[in-house]
Amino acid sequence: MRINCLIIDDEPLAINVIKNYLEPIENFEVINTFSNAIEGLNFLKNNNVDVIFLDINMPVLDGINFIKSLENPPLLIITSAYSQFAIETYELDVLDYLVKPIEFPRLMKALNKVSKRLENKNNISPESSPESPFIFVKIDKKRMKKIFFNEILVIESLKDYLKINTLTGKYIIHSTLSDFTDLLPERNFLRIHRSYTIAIDKIDAVEGNSIEIEGLRYVIGRSYMDHVKQRILNSSI
Repeated sequence: MRINCLIIDDEPLAINVIKNYLEPIENFEVINTFSNAIEGLNFLKNNNVDVIFLDINMPVLDGINFIKSLENPPLLIITSAYSQFAIETYELDVLDYLVKPIEFPRLMKALNKVSKRLENKNNISPESSPESPFIFVKIDKKRMKKIFFNEILVIESLKDYLKINTLTGKYIIHSTLSDFTDLLPERNFLRIHRSYTIAIDKIDAVEGNSIEIEGLRYVIGRSYMDHVKQRILNSSI
């Protein structure tokens, strides 16, 4: 499996460091590099990218606003000289955060995360789609479970696993929240936090920065707040 990599950084030396690290690694291929995020956005419109190595402090469009502008972002690895943006970027579902100067062993750890994340997609049936009323998920080595979309309450991230809470039971699968959410009907489901995706029609109440479903409260992430409020207002009478 070839993994297409894009590097966006306004420092040529930083780009070269990552390129040189990736060159001898099988399956990882740098398909382009850019010194500003605007060029990167234009490239993404017509090219398939699996992972972006992204700097934060860049002219015109910084890395955080670049991420917020993406509708269906590929995997994201931050490469920054500053550690203080880590919490904010993890709210945006960044896969890893590398602080410059980047050492090769630390980059390899990030690449292992990339490989694992992409492999996890195989735990969701490729025949499933948002147009179907159900999805098949692998709940153990031999069993695929059919889960109807209209029975899902909340999908909760447990690091490399998910807990799918439904009206009929709870199921643990080896996948990521981003991958699973992408397969859900967008009109029915809403990502409210880096750890939660919820079914809009199962919301019982909204209060402050939390949503109540089946007597349990789920916190809305700061970076998701505006989008969540807009979606909920649009679905109300």
